Amino acid sequence: MELTPEAVAAEYRWVHERASVVVPLVNAVRADLGELFSTDVYSITTEQYRSAVDDVFADGDLAVNVAGLVGLLRDLDVAGDYPGFVVDELLGRELAGMLAGNQPLRLLGEATFHYADVTHHLDDEVAGVDDLDAALAAGFQTRLPGWPWTEGDSPFAAVGPDDAENATDSG
Repeated sequence: MELTPEAVAAEYRWVHERASVVVPLVNAVRADLGELFSTDVYSITTEQYRSAVDDVFADGDLAVNVAGLVGLLRDLDVAGDYPGFVVDELLGRELAGMLAGNQPLRLLGEATFHYADVTHHLDDEVAGVDDLDAALAAGFQTRLPGWPWTEGDSPFAAVGPDDAENATDSG
């Protein structure tokens, strides 16, 4: 595998056009998790997904790494699948975390990957593609708004923006 700007652009187009598979998977995962956690989670649209894909691939440092993992998973196949279970799980979890963002969202994306992965299987693709779909769904569902707890400021911030400014002025 060689990652050139053209290769990254090709993976971007593939992920962008995968909306018809990923968006329904995101919405199914959100519905299931919302029910499990007794909360309402908003569905996402194809436009929201594609906009988030655009954001990820607009950051060149992130884009090259995401493209590398996407390319590996798209081509990953192991005879009998089970012997390759660890490698496709590892790559999928890492991709979900990258897409989700910084901590704690990264960890949530990684954890959600495993849920999405057990609910999504494709019989007509190489082994890594269902893990790729699960990673895209987990990462983007975590990255995108719709969870009530992410909609406001955290009550755990010990220093507010005004406090931080005053602390640096007095130092």
